[in-house]
Amino acid sequence: MILMDIVVEIHVPLREAPGAPEGFHPFPWIDQVEDFLAEQEAAEVYDDGEEYDGVYVFFITGATEEVLLAVASGTAGLPGIPSGVFAMVTNDEAEEIGLGRRVELPLG
Repeated sequence: MILMDIVVEIHVPLREAPGAPEGFHPFPWIDQVEDFLAEQEAAEVYDDGEEYDGVYVFFITGATEEVLLAVASGTAGLPGIPSGVFAMVTNDEAEEIGLGRRVELPLG
């Protein structure tokens, strides 16, 4: 029996950072989230983030659902991250982004 790895997709609305100077990257929080996720010892980055349907999606795996959702919740709480962040709990067999169970972030 092959076990599927849990993957949590972190969906962040593609909204420009308020007060971003003209000519600068309009979404500086993407690098901030990538750095935050790279520093997490409890979870690992599953794949490169990508734009998808008005959001930027980050992928994490390598831990239990509870741990992955805690990391995702921490991501949603970073300063400068747009509101409206949610997670999709899925697995490494999912054929496309956005399939699975939706969890609103940050966790209460």
